[in-house]
Amino acid sequence: MTAVGQDVEPVIRIHLAELMARHRVSNEALAETIGLSPNQLSRLKNGDVAFIRLSTMAAICRELRCQPGELLSFEGGA
Repeated sequence: MTAVGQDVEPVIRIHLAELMARHRVSNEALAETIGLSPNQLSRLKNGDVAFIRLSTMAAICRELRCQPGELLSFEGGA
């Protein structure tokens, strides 16, 4: 909880690590299947990205059998 008048920076959270763990998929296997380098997938998994292509999101959702709303969530803000 924040103090009154204190703004909270809105954040989009990426839940890729949780989805990969649930489906027992390794970085290397998913990266190869969706056409990313393991390094790119690791950065995405750690939330160290400024954007994600819709085609990449679609490939992840296809492979992990999930919806975009399971992959991303919005936190913070008013």
